[in-house]
Amino acid sequence: MATADGRLAGTTYSDGSVSAAPGTDKNGVYALFESATVYDHSQNQNAQMNLKLHPSSVQGVQGTRKLLELVRTYMRKGGFHVQFNVVSSDILKEAQKTPDQYRDLMVRVAGFTQYWCEIGKPIQDEVIYRTEYEEV
Repeated sequence: MATADGRLAGTTYSDGSVSAAPGTDKNGVYALFESATVYDHSQNQNAQMNLKLHPSSVQGVQGTRKLLELVRTYMRKGGFHVQFNVVSSDILKEAQKTPDQYRDLMVRVAGFTQYWCEIGKPIQDEVIYRTEYEEV
């Protein structure tokens, strides 16, 4: 059975309490922030947002400034917790194929950090399927 949006039974809704379900955040990271902060996060302090950024989006001094402003924006809107994976989907797919070459690759999953090679394929696929923001 599937939900109306096509999510199959047994598939997680999202990887964090306010993260978008995979494939649903189509209007960019700032639109996602608007949706995620419609309620008061201070009421539960467990509002976790996971984002996957392409490394080129935060490259260099300008990229660092963009990342800082991204975090500030989310916090000013009332966000509580945001964590990032700064890695391309291509690298993650390559790491699935040749895990021995990526033993030191770590990712944020849902409130914890884990070596990529120690995560099961279903969770790896979920991280890969997260929207990859190439511009912030």
